[in-house]
Amino acid sequence: MTDFATLADLGRFAQANPDIVSLDAFVIDVNGNAIGKRVPMLEAEKVFKSGVAFSACAPLLDCRGRGHDAGGRGASDGDPDGIALPLAGTLVRVPWAKTPTAQVMCVMREYGTQEPLWFDQRVILEEIIARCRSHGLHAVIACELEFYLVDSARTPQGHLRLATNPRTRAAPSRPANLSLESIEDQSTFLAQIETAAQAQGIPLGSAVAEYGIGQFEVNLRHVADPLLAADHAALLRRLVRGVARANNEDATFIAKPFRDQPGNGMHIHISLVDEAGRNRFGADGGTRLLHQAVAGMQALMFDSLALFAPNFNSFRRFLGPYVPNTTAWGHNNRSVAFRIPAAGAADMRIEHRVAGADASPHLVVAAVLAGALHGITHALEPTVPVDGKALTGRDPTFPRGLWAALERMSASPTLADYFSQRYLAAYAHLKRGEFETLFEDITARELDFYA
Repeated sequence: MTDFATLADLGRFAQANPDIVSLDAFVIDVNGNAIGKRVPMLEAEKVFKSGVAFSACAPLLDCRGRGHDAGGRGASDGDPDGIALPLAGTLVRVPWAKTPTAQVMCVMREYGTQEPLWFDQRVILEEIIARCRSHGLHAVIACELEFYLVDSARTPQGHLRLATNPRTRAAPSRPANLSLESIEDQSTFLAQIETAAQAQGIPLGSAVAEYGIGQFEVNLRHVADPLLAADHAALLRRLVRGVARANNEDATFIAKPFRDQPGNGMHIHISLVDEAGRNRFGADGGTRLLHQAVAGMQALMFDSLALFAPNFNSFRRFLGPYVPNTTAWGHNNRSVAFRIPAAGAADMRIEHRVAGADASPHLVVAAVLAGALHGITHALEPTVPVDGKALTGRDPTFPRGLWAALERMSASPTLADYFSQRYLAAYAHLKRGEFETLFEDITARELDFYA
């Protein structure tokens, strides 16, 4: 059951933060982005009393805020308002804001009835979590997100360029995987992220320099509520971008920002626990349970690829290193899609390495849980684990590009059992519309090729 914030919550917050002048009230959309309204703090009482009204199709808008009439919402129904209701425990300060600002995450409901929206990815995730729990499966989830720190200004050609290193006063020029020097060079920025995360109750773990030049990874700690884990991932993306922009820089979670550098991934760590919180993968009989979960993830990987790689750029990431192009799995092996990290029984888990950092955390976690549930309830068996580097090259059945992935997703009866055919059709409609909009303009490269 969803818990909503109250006027009493607002009163306590306002008393502790009398300087706040604005409130950002937002929902998380299908792209994992925060969209909503900024209201004066003097009007915040209305938000906590009756919600804030804006377009009901907000959870199902593309990256430019267009709905494409997906699922018959937006144009066909006159684009009616919904009501965004504030969620308990999400009223916090926005440390990076230029003026004293607070934020509260909301969930969009039908106006008047306050019924949940069938196309809200939080609702979809909640339903899959409930199905898992009905089978006695309680998931613990942690997300890892990769990003590049980039300059706020583009190149003359419109490309991204790396942010200046504060120490050298030049853009980084060499890879620095796991480099503590790179972490130290950006220590002020990373410390600001940590401070903001503490202020917002986001359980930030470690930060590491990644394989790409100027690339970092931030890890979230494991939580026993998959919905909360997805919320944390979406809020962390907003936070990292906000802190970067407060420093006149930017952070990009796009899957493949640079042609010759590794892409940005979103890795999901999942374990299953019993009612007492004990890891079932590490207990007696846990190996069989883990194998079944892996097998289910294998069975749904290609059907779910449009959720893991949600746009045109997303598929460029699969051309790079350490990005799975097959359903291979293995122990302590980063070349596979489903890695079993080296860990003791209490920490036994699966690392799902398929999704890009540009995907919706809620849809990714939902697809990961659906795969695990499918494999366990159908007692599936995985392939033989890979020992050493996984085979190079794509699996012959790997969907080659967004359009093929959307077609496969739409035709999957197994995936529809977890997400509903109605939702998959609406999602495909939206992403096809976004894809077509992307190529409306004639590009210089197009003219070079064909003029």
